[in-house]
Amino acid sequence: MQPDDYAVSAEFYDVLQAHQDEIRVHHLYGRDAGRARLGVLDIGAGTGRVTMMSLMESRVGVHAVEPARAMRAPLMTRLASLPTELREWVTVHPQTLEEAALHGVADVAICHNTIACLAPAARQALWPAVARALVPGGSLLLQLPPARLPDKDIMRVFPRQRVGRHEYGGDMLMSADGDRIRTRFDYWVRGSGNALREHIETFWMWPATRAELIGDLEKHGFAPLLRRDDPAVLAMTLSSGNNVLHSRRP
Repeated sequence: MQPDDYAVSAEFYDVLQAHQDEIRVHHLYGRDAGRARLGVLDIGAGTGRVTMMSLMESRVGVHAVEPARAMRAPLMTRLASLPTELREWVTVHPQTLEEAALHGVADVAICHNTIACLAPAARQALWPAVARALVPGGSLLLQLPPARLPDKDIMRVFPRQRVGRHEYGGDMLMSADGDRIRTRFDYWVRGSGNALREHIETFWMWPATRAELIGDLEKHGFAPLLRRDDPAVLAMTLSSGNNVLHSRRP
C-alpha cells in the first residue's frame, strides 16, 4: 500500500457508502466490541466506521491502524470532532500493523473490508502481527474476501446522494483478471443536470476461501470459534501469546 492509495475514493466513500457500512459494522461486530476488556484493534480503519463503533460500544482503548494517508484524513477529522475525554481513548497508527509493532494491546481485533485487498504475501505477513497485538484468548474477527474469482462481471451501483446543489453517484465493477479481481470505481458529480466531474480509481483484490484463511491463521496460534450468524465473518481466537494487564476506561 502506498501513502496516496484511495486518493480518489476517500472523497466519495463517506458520501456514497459509509451509512450502510456503519449499520453493517454495528451488526457484525458491535457485541464483540462491547465485550472487550483490554482494547479493540481496528485493522484497516479507513475513514473510521469500526473505530467509532468500537468507541461507542466498548469501555476500552481503541487502536486504529490505517496506512493510507487519504483515508486517515477523514478519520482524523472525525476523531477531532469528539469530546476530548473520548478522543483520548483512540490511538491512530499511520502505518501497517507489521510496522506499528503492537504487542498485547487488545483482546478484540476487527479487520473489516481489508483482507480482500491484501496480496497473498501481505496477508501472510499480517497474521503474526495480529498474533503479537492480541493477548491470549483474544478474538480476531475478519470479513472474508471473495472465495473465488467471479465467473462474470459484477456491477454495484451506489445510491445517489445530494450535497447542497450537487448530486454524487458512482458504481463499482468487479471482474476477473488472472489470479486477481479487478475492482474499478467510477465516481461522478453533477449539478443542474450537467456532469461536473468524473473520476476512476482501480483496486485489486485476491480471493481466498474460509478454509485457506483458517489454515493460515492456525499456523500462528489461532483456532476457529463458532461460525457467526453472518457467514461473511470469520471468527478466530488466539491460543498462545503474552499476558498483558487489563486497562479499562474509567
